[in-house]
Amino acid sequence: MGDIMIGTLCSGSKGNCTLVKYRDTAILVDAGRSTKYIKSALSSVGILPEEISAIFLTHSHSDHTSALKVWTSHYHTPIHASGAVCSAVEKNCGADVLCPHSIEFEERIGEIFVRSFPTDHDSFGSVGYRFTLGETAVGIATDLGHVTDIVRKGLSGCAAAVIESNHDVDMLMKGPYPPDLKQRILSRYGHLSNESGAEFARYLANSGTTRLMLAHISEINNTPELAYRASDVALSDIREKIELAVSEPAVPVLFNL
Repeated sequence: MGDIMIGTLCSGSKGNCTLVKYRDTAILVDAGRSTKYIKSALSSVGILPEEISAIFLTHSHSDHTSALKVWTSHYHTPIHASGAVCSAVEKNCGADVLCPHSIEFEERIGEIFVRSFPTDHDSFGSVGYRFTLGETAVGIATDLGHVTDIVRKGLSGCAAAVIESNHDVDMLMKGPYPPDLKQRILSRYGHLSNESGAEFARYLANSGTTRLMLAHISEINNTPELAYRASDVALSDIREKIELAVSEPAVPVLFNL
């Protein structure tokens, strides 16, 4: 096992939380499930909540922030995010732990260097993150209406990346969601389909990424098998070079580098 750990503690419509660890520094990206669950998930991989040096938020939607009120009442963990996101979550965690930034910012936490980049989602101040861990870069970009050149640049060359494969378009269109919600998901400020996620996976693989995790998979409009299959096909001619994983709604799924 190497010095680097990255992956989801939980991912999907009911909550999202990603762990990035390098040597003795551990951070969370988002905290969208209960504090009880996050503590249990951390414990399962040998990390105490007190060992989390910071939480970085991608955006303010509740499936990425719902644990903050309870978490910050127990642990004085600094919360880093764009100014718009900090303003949106301040009522839940208090200004004393918030570290507001411009939408594109850089921060060093222990041995991890963090750089944000803007994402197109229907939430003000939404971002993805690139982490430099020694000589290695890893990253996360979910909740994307579409993949912009900025997002591509943000994750290009990462050894490992957590990316979105939210929905199967056919399942979404035939599913129970009302028309306005379907259009929101399909919009340029919504979520990536399996096909769009697979196209992004292919781009990253060509940039040097060798470990790809498909995340934020809808439990209503997708299946892990469909998400996996789309990226598997897109990567077919270089598949032996790529480790492809699928996140779980309530089970940690991690890469060790």
